[in-house]
Amino acid sequence: MRPRVPVIAGNWKMYKSVAQTLDFFEKFKPLVARADHCEIVIAPPFPALAAAAEAARGTRIRIAAQNLHWGSEGAYTGEVSGPMLAAAGCSHVIIGHSERRQYFGETDQTVNRRLSAALAAGLIPLLCIGETLPEREAGQTESVLIRQLEGALAALTPAEFSPILVAYEPVWAIGTGRTATPEMAADAHRVIRDRVGRLFGRAASEKLRILYGGSVKPDNIKGLMARPEIDGALVGGASLDPLAMAAIVNF
Repeated sequence: MRPRVPVIAGNWKMYKSVAQTLDFFEKFKPLVARADHCEIVIAPPFPALAAAAEAARGTRIRIAAQNLHWGSEGAYTGEVSGPMLAAAGCSHVIIGHSERRQYFGETDQTVNRRLSAALAAGLIPLLCIGETLPEREAGQTESVLIRQLEGALAALTPAEFSPILVAYEPVWAIGTGRTATPEMAADAHRVIRDRVGRLFGRAASEKLRILYGGSVKPDNIKGLMARPEIDGALVGGASLDPLAMAAIVNF
């Protein structure tokens, strides 16, 4: 028996129209109808959130946004707030994904502001952290993870931290077909759990669910989930296919 309920989350990135979203859920729902061993979260793009939430109504599938602004409202053209996401039917939100950091100027400080906004809106943040290939090759994986964690979680209380999920996503494994070995992922997860224990106490660290993300597929999910340090997966490309995503959920 696992000490923590696993979370299998799918990040669709900038894929799928509303019609394609509805088609996905029609095929996906019956395949995971009996999957009571884990929590299921799907993160469509913004225009499809409300349709996804309606399609998932009455199931155990939860809907996440892929980002949010730190303001609750305001003159921020092109941005979306936490209260708007909650009203659209979201329960979760991905924050700090490496693609946001790489392409859109995300920093540990803006991640911290988004985390606080998500919590204020009653959303469950899925915080992404991870090292690049040069950082791993330079032996900096641990220091990078600690820096990103401490920056993202700055000034949070243990109570505020408690609902947060963390996804370890080695940047070099995202969309590349390269996957960290289960041992490499487990090592990183231990670093994260140890640091959370130092920041918020042992109880918080034992409760924290840490997901692995980075080219997760039906053929490697079983090996990853065999490690007790790994509490789930944040799935990219494979989550676009209802059959593949269902196979991952039903690991």
